[in-house]
Formats: sequence, structure tokens, C-alpha cells
Amino acid sequence: MNSVYINDIAVLLPNQPVDNDNMERILGQVGSRPSRARRLILRSNGIRSRYYAIDPETGAATHNNAQLTAAAIKNLENEAFTLEQMDCLVCGTSMPDQVMPNHAVMVHGELASSSCEVVATAGVCVAGMTALKYAWMGVASGQYQNAVATGSEVASAVLRSHLYEKEVDAKIEALQSHPEIAFEKDFLRWMLSDGAGAIRLQPKPATAGLSLRIDWMFQRSYANEQDACMYSGAQKTEDGHLVGWKECAPDTWLSDSVFAIKQDVKQLNENIIHYTVEKPLAELIEDKQLRSADVDFFLPHYSSEFFRDKLAAALSSMDFHIPFDRWATNLTTKGNTGSASIYIMLEDLFRSGRLQKGHKILCYVPESGRFSSSFMMLTVCDNQG
Repeated sequence: MNSVYINDIAVLLPNQPVDNDNMERILGQVGSRPSRARRLILRSNGIRSRYYAIDPETGAATHNNAQLTAAAIKNLENEAFTLEQMDCLVCGTSMPDQVMPNHAVMVHGELASSSCEVVATAGVCVAGMTALKYAWMGVASGQYQNAVATGSEVASAVLRSHLYEKEVDAKIEALQSHPEIAFEKDFLRWMLSDGAGAIRLQPKPATAGLSLRIDWMFQRSYANEQDACMYSGAQKTEDGHLVGWKECAPDTWLSDSVFAIKQDVKQLNENIIHYTVEKPLAELIEDKQLRSADVDFFLPHYSSEFFRDKLAAALSSMDFHIPFDRWATNLTTKGNTGSASIYIMLEDLFRSGRLQKGHKILCYVPESGRFSSSFMMLTVCDNQG
């Protein structure tokens, strides 16, 4: 097996950052009054700015998901690498622009680069990590001399107010006393944002500067123990099952906002730490002989600052304490970009000037879709490996 190195990372954050006071103006107001939940949710999640692929003046989309992803990949091109050299492209996202064809081939079409192997991975936040893992395994096995992996989201495409108007109209009587949309939907309007990241992998470190060697990647699903928690294109029944959009009456697609992203907040709060930290980390500590003292930087993806202290407490309870000065996150300024978040965090750290040869970086990406978790260990290298 070849060693595999991250030799470059690029991101694309669309347009200008949007502060908290301008979110509802750009996404649009649902119903007759501003959201009652917005300020409460923003106080809890700690996000101060984020990015939307929306023109703030016209309200028109500036990028779809494939376009945003392709723009991030193009930022990888330099004197050492061109897209014509790309052997494999793997793209992960929660929300492709269409049901079919898959997201990755649409990105490939936007790039109009030479023919190569193209693969899409689906999911929610972990989709970016599974894309990276496929690319890593391909380079490690010798199938490719290089591969590009991406994570991307254009959540704003399903957060804009006009998508909820039919539901408001259909439920006008019930909404007389509670004029906002259901909290499970409103909650995520103030949590999610847009962005794309791309990573170039090769079996040798870069000839100049630092590289990140992938030591291992780990992913677990606990869907065998939990019902769906975050979902779109479906309705959740009282007994926890999902009824997909194909089984719903077409008139409910709009009247019930079937395609809106929904989150069972109670289920999330009760289970996210146990299933995405405690269970998988216990396995890693045993199998990898993992010790917190060996971690120089911890890159945790979490959707809200609300979970920061809960995550820290869980780590400490497992004798895996990592001081906050070794955490490297950018949620407050870049927002929650789902499957792209780990790419955007890594790019920030990679360009920060803080890394030195030998540093160990532990990455953690949880997913509440039906409770999955992913970890990755990186070692900072120079051109000698």
C-alpha cells in the first residue's frame, strides 16, 4: 500500500459573508412576521457569519452545487497540477442539484476536463469524508497517481422562503396562532450555509512546502440502532419511519414542504454525543492505541457552539481531554457547511502557518442523518515524507 498525501486544499465560499442581521432578508421571510426562533437559535449556535450562493440584491442563485464544487476544484490548479492530470474525481454532498445524474458527473461536466474515473458519495456531513476515503484508497492501492475529493453544499437552495409559501397557505388557519413554520424546519434555516472544498491526493509529498499524510480513516454507522434524525424528501411517521417523497401524494410535496430539510431536535440532543463520539472513539482508542497527548490539532465539525462544551465533556469523560487551544474550528465565521466543513477547516489550518513537520491532526465529523461518525488522523510532512 502506498502512503497518501494531501498536497493541496482549495475552497470556494460564494459571494460576501452574511451577518446575522441580514440572513432573513436574503433567505426571505416565511409568513406574515419574522421568525420567532431565529435569534434564539443564533445565540445558541454561535455563528456570526456565513455564505450563501444567492445574490443579496436580486435574490437569484449565483451558483448551483455542481458549479460551486467545480470552482473549488479549479482553485487547485497551479504549476504542479492541472485538471488534465486528474485520474479520479470523487464528490460528496448532502444535496445534489438533481436526483440523477449523480453530483460528481455534473461537476465533471462543469470542469470539462479530460476523461477520468468519477464517483459520487451520498449522505449528510460524512459524505465529504467518504469521498475523501474513496480517493485515499484508490491512491493507496496504486489505482491512481492522483485523485481529487470534494465536499460541497448549497443549502440555501432549499432554505429560501418561497419554498415554504405553499405550506403556509395550506395551513393558514393553524398558523393564525403560530405564524412560523414548524420548528424542525425553521431551526435549520438558521443553521446551514453554502461552501465547497477540494483536496488533491498523491502517493508522494509535495516537492515544496508541507503536505498532510493520511494515516488512517474510520467511519461507522449506527442506523441499526437509531431512526432517521435529519432528513429531506420524506415525512417522518409517529413510529419513526420515513415515508419517501415517491410515496407521498404530489400535492403534499409543497403543502407539507416535503423537500425541506428537517431535524428531530430532541433526538439529536439525546443521541449525538453517544453515537458520534463515545461509541466510535472507544473503538478507536482500543484499535489504534489513540492517545489525546499525541494530538496537536483537533478539527471537530459540529453544527452549533451549543455542542462544543458537550463534546469537550465527553472527551474528558473518556480520558481523552484535548485543551481548547488545540482545537481548530471556524464555525463562527464560515458557518455550518455540512459535508464541506472539514475541507474548509483543513484549508484554514493548512494555510495558517501554524503547522510544523510531525504535527498530528485528528479530524472528527459526526452526522445526525441516521447517526454516523467519521474520524481521520493526519501527520504533517515535508518533501522528505
